[in-house]
Amino acid sequence: MENQDLEKMRHSCSHLMAAAVLSLWPDTRLGIGPAIENGFYYDFEFSQPISDADLPKIEEKMAQIKAKNLPFVKKEISLDEAKKMFYDQPYKLELISELSQTTEAKVSIYQTGEFEDLCKGPHVDNTKEIGPFKLLSLAGAYWKGDEKNKMLTRIYGTCFPTQEELKHYLWQLEEAKKRDHRKLGQELDLFSTSPLTGQGLILWHPKLSVSRNILEQFWREEHIKRGYQLVYTPHIATMEMFVKTRHYIKYIDYMFPVMLHQYIEGESKSDYSVDEQLKPMNCPNHIEIFKSRPRSYKELPLRMAELGTVYRYERAGVIHGLTRVRGFTQDDSHIFCTPNQVVEEVRDILKLTKYFYEEIFGFKDYKAYLATRPEKYLGTEEMWELAQNSLKKAMELEKISFQIDEGQGVFYGPKIDSKVKDSIGREWQLGTIQVDFNLPSLLETTPEEIEQFWQLKTFKDKFQKKENLEKYLKKIGRGLDVKYIDKDGKAKQVVMIHRTILGSMERFFGILIEHFAGAFPVWLAPVQAVIVPITDKHLDFGKEVYQKLFDSEIRVNLDDRNETTSAKIRDAELQKVPYILVVGDKEIKSKSVNVRVRGEKVLGEMPLNKFIDLAKEDIAKKRQV
Repeated sequence: MENQDLEKMRHSCSHLMAAAVLSLWPDTRLGIGPAIENGFYYDFEFSQPISDADLPKIEEKMAQIKAKNLPFVKKEISLDEAKKMFYDQPYKLELISELSQTTEAKVSIYQTGEFEDLCKGPHVDNTKEIGPFKLLSLAGAYWKGDEKNKMLTRIYGTCFPTQEELKHYLWQLEEAKKRDHRKLGQELDLFSTSPLTGQGLILWHPKLSVSRNILEQFWREEHIKRGYQLVYTPHIATMEMFVKTRHYIKYIDYMFPVMLHQYIEGESKSDYSVDEQLKPMNCPNHIEIFKSRPRSYKELPLRMAELGTVYRYERAGVIHGLTRVRGFTQDDSHIFCTPNQVVEEVRDILKLTKYFYEEIFGFKDYKAYLATRPEKYLGTEEMWELAQNSLKKAMELEKISFQIDEGQGVFYGPKIDSKVKDSIGREWQLGTIQVDFNLPSLLETTPEEIEQFWQLKTFKDKFQKKENLEKYLKKIGRGLDVKYIDKDGKAKQVVMIHRTILGSMERFFGILIEHFAGAFPVWLAPVQAVIVPITDKHLDFGKEVYQKLFDSEIRVNLDDRNETTSAKIRDAELQKVPYILVVGDKEIKSKSVNVRVRGEKVLGEMPLNKFIDLAKEDIAKKRQV
């Protein structure tokens, strides 16, 4: 089934659910009910709270309505008629009122049996075309996503063309619950958050910090091999930097947390500025490094890389463990090059991306998406065509199949988004490659931009008068004017490639925890081996084994607790340790260890030196154990 057909079926199923809810609770007030990725939802205001225990009752009523083979009938009615039809539905009336502000004279409704809903559609022709469905959960949701509005009850559901597909998806959900990185993070003592620290700010515990350090070392080594130069930049920057780049007006709603300032007695207020921001991206600072001295064409391409920490003010409702946070560290790189070098540079990035995903982390199902020019963009169509064609050519030369993601490029350039499927088939977006002709350029300020800035309270307070703001914006310009000296001695504009491969360390580790169900590959495992002495009399030999493993740079723990051997083995298994080494009388006599591999695979007794060689080979080859 095509995506559009599946979306249409799921949207129709949301109407089926709303019809069932009204049948069961006639005084319910209706919000909206769109199709979403993997399913649908509908928002309701119930007069009395409902619970998960009510979902089977709603499903049963949905099945009864579906069995009637009711058509979805579209009608177009006037705004006045719509107001009369939904007189007792305040949220629908609010939507109708908003529609009345447009030039539309009519609105569309869909009728299914006795149920009528304000809706643009499209829908299936008949309820019999709705596939097998399942209601999944309840959640609170503010009307229109605004925390100032009333909290409604959102019912999530899913729908598939076949029972087999539905069954597989429900299995996937159950498996995902077991692998939830927030649950495993607590069980394995990997990370935590604290209200005192702040929402969306991660506290990395020692074990996960070990894994992060190992990955970051590997990342640096691989980039240095490929000609990248490592840099470090501050965590804050002036507002002016992001005004010049126009990130400010594009992302003001959720990217820019402002620094708080306290005036110190005896110092002038002019020494302080509310301009300083926690930086939401690294690229402008990398440009400033490039511009710190004149650059020759002989230096290009110049590849700059940073594990740079940034801050973005995500709404509280979307913060989620490690995968959606307010402070995170990106594996951020920027390549400064000529237009003729773009294709080869993108090819090299694609090769490195494939190496990381497929060979190192085992994400075999890797897809690329070419996101093209959005409706609102900077620069000329010619610039965009050149950039899009360069990305396309690079993927074709690397024989990477890709899909076009029409209109989903960022405002300053097109991009390649990389998506992978994890071990249970869920798709995650990781890296991105963006070709940017605009940020490095110097462009004129437009009247539209001046008006956009003037609508922001920060700028009204700062400049008082619109003409003051206009003078300021025209003075600083738009873009960062990045040039190099070509072989003809003339200054020419550089092309900038923004790229990440892993995305952010926080999100990537959240994905890894779920992909591996907490059982990291041996090279990334916080603890690679646990030594289990059978009794206290075997403890001295256990210490000897510990020291030899430690000296061989194997991360090892010695379990000297007063517990049974089986309890120690069970705890090591629960902690997802790759190797469990049991030592007793027999092992002391033969200078060996009895090896158990994670997953209850028993290798049995082997000489200690042989085990060390085995473990070091597994680590060096980055095997999954």
